[in-house]
Amino acid sequence: MTEILRPHRLRLGVNIDHVATIRNARGGDHPDPVRAAEIVATVGGDGITAHLREDRRHIRDDDLARIQSATDLPLNLEMAATEEMLEIALRHKPHAACIVPEKREERTTEGGLDAAGLHNQLAPVVGRLLDAGIRVSLFIEASPRQLEAAMHLNAPVVEFHTGEYAHADLENDAEKRAVELKRIADMAALAAKNGIEPHAGHGLTYENVQPIAAIPQLAELNIGHYLVGEAIFTGLENAVRRMRELMDEAR
Repeated sequence: MTEILRPHRLRLGVNIDHVATIRNARGGDHPDPVRAAEIVATVGGDGITAHLREDRRHIRDDDLARIQSATDLPLNLEMAATEEMLEIALRHKPHAACIVPEKREERTTEGGLDAAGLHNQLAPVVGRLLDAGIRVSLFIEASPRQLEAAMHLNAPVVEFHTGEYAHADLENDAEKRAVELKRIADMAALAAKNGIEPHAGHGLTYENVQPIAAIPQLAELNIGHYLVGEAIFTGLENAVRRMRELMDEAR
């Protein structure tokens, strides 16, 4: 396999789940995640990420078609590897489907998918998505074992979970953060060498994004919760623009 060339521009996928979380807290239709998608499209975002969870705690089924109709940005559907979610993905045909682990009791996705341990469960799901022309991504820890599993599953994309890096305290856990950063960088290079496009995401902020964004093989970052949180204070337009500026500076 040939190594993927360094992307000219690091893409920013914006996860709009938590706009829907706020909407669902009171019921009704406001704030509308579709409006968030439209804003992202106007201020430099490269894609929209939405996680349709089993319990529908934020994004709802009807949101998907509305998002796809409202903007030309590619939709990255985060989904569990279940028959229900597979059928929904095949019906909506998003640009990409990122398979993530999902537990009903967790607040958010707490770690990477065990692609190695779940190979037999994942293989038919990945195969059907690819056959439908949907680009498959696996949300995994940055480890050789998980990357090798992604290769065996023929996944064209992996998204490395950056939670351990992001949650390490910059001052008190600088060594841990450096170790995690190197691990992600090493696995991104290995993925690219083997023809897999590496992405990254989870817990990224203005303060910690640049070392990740500087990893040359990474093609895309997916960021959501932090941007929606900042939007409360500065507006979503300003939040996305600022993240875009920091990513560009890092490159």
